[in-house]
Amino acid sequence: MTALVIDDEVQIRRLLRLALESRGYTVHEAESGRLGLQEAAFCRPDVVLLDLGLPDMDGLEVLKELRGWSDVPVLVLSVRDREDVKISALEYGADDYVTKPFGTGELLARLAAIQRRRHTGESPEITVGPLVLHLDRNEAELAGEPMKLTPTEFAFLALLARHAGKIVTQRQLLREVWGPQGDGQTHYLRVYANHLRKKLGDRLVLRNEPGIGYRLLEPS
Repeated sequence: MTALVIDDEVQIRRLLRLALESRGYTVHEAESGRLGLQEAAFCRPDVVLLDLGLPDMDGLEVLKELRGWSDVPVLVLSVRDREDVKISALEYGADDYVTKPFGTGELLARLAAIQRRRHTGESPEITVGPLVLHLDRNEAELAGEPMKLTPTEFAFLALLARHAGKIVTQRQLLREVWGPQGDGQTHYLRVYANHLRKKLGDRLVLRNEPGIGYRLLEPS
């Protein structure tokens, strides 16, 4: 497994390198956004840890550019703790968001959750109307055409598809997609539900049951 750390603080990069190497990752580093994008294209990491406060460009712009050609899992690290910033990061394609300062235990737990979403280890397929999910390789097709989904989008959609037609509660979605650290982060659900609605179009309905959860339905 390869991790790319994009952060301009030497101390943070050193801390992350130690933590990640202890879990068996090979770690690449970049101290600016442009170098980070170049390194991501060169080394094709399994996960990216991205700071938002970079010297040459905003981390959100790095994320936006990265999402133009890669679905690599991205964990954002930032001192910015406002909800609107977190929502923007999720809308631009981040898989999770950790506020600095952070504990390495929490960081590694969130990273493990991201990796579980990518490597589910399941073999069957799930079919809901025109949607087919290949759980063994985290790939989806809609009406015979491939869907481009990030690991978190796939995990969200797969959980709804497993219970198609039934309500999946907010708590269950947050727990199973983001892990225990997701409790209470309901803005994650709003953002990712909007992502999926755009990608599903009118082929399937992703309905919000206010205050309760979400359900996936075939159009009536």
